[in-house]
Amino acid sequence: MPTVLDQQRVEKARQDIVQVCRLMWEKGYVAATDGNVSMRLGEQILATPSGLSKGMLHPQELVLTDLQGNPLPERLQTSKGLKPSSELRMHCEAYRRRPDIGAVVHAHPPIALAFSIAGVSLAGCVLPEVVLTLGAIPTTSYATPTSADGPNVIRDLVGRYDALLLDRHGTLTVGKDLLDAYFKLEKIEHSATVTLAAHALGNVRTLPAEEVRRLTAIRRETLGLPPEWQGEICDRDNKASLADPSSPTATPAETAEADDALVARITRAVLRALADSRS
Repeated sequence: MPTVLDQQRVEKARQDIVQVCRLMWEKGYVAATDGNVSMRLGEQILATPSGLSKGMLHPQELVLTDLQGNPLPERLQTSKGLKPSSELRMHCEAYRRRPDIGAVVHAHPPIALAFSIAGVSLAGCVLPEVVLTLGAIPTTSYATPTSADGPNVIRDLVGRYDALLLDRHGTLTVGKDLLDAYFKLEKIEHSATVTLAAHALGNVRTLPAEEVRRLTAIRRETLGLPPEWQGEICDRDNKASLADPSSPTATPAETAEADDALVARITRAVLRALADSRS
């Protein structure tokens, strides 16, 4: 049975999760019953339940589980039979891989999601603040939502990165605490929005290699990483073109035409995603 102090900690965590879920819903990062949030509390996980809107959650509806995602006995629950999301398996995998992780947030931010649908990486070094805070935003392989493949596609990446773009399935961010994980979600969607606008304007300038090294050194020092740590920062030597990488012999005109077509597809996907999130 949890002690009084433990119970106070759980109650505070319930309030914090509900607040973050509300923020996600208000900003359009989740629609309907999408997304899930969890916090690690010692040997327990407090998680959002399956099938409920994140914008309308009540603290007592959150579910307590063990570190494998199995619900704790009913006598310790306030959720009245509610079950944790099947996607909690991804959260548990993150907690297993990284003892420093205190919270996990899974959301469906529409512009970042549109990038993954279009097959466009967000892992290039474009914004210095992203390099400083996240290093990079890699995209996972595809996994059927709610399936057992979810933990598999994040397994290797979550050990090295705090922010992942899930192929056709939104984002997964982790942090030392709940706000840390949530702010990384905001950073992903902001980065996607700025990158989309830059592509629409006709050019995305990646950071020079020397500046990437400088930012990486600052990040290493800030996070207390070992001196030998170099980090896997940029995707494909910091390339940010939208052109089809399978066409290495494309002319500049063909590359520009491919970029324009892909920008148009991304824009349509973003507009559809935004319309869905508001419906």
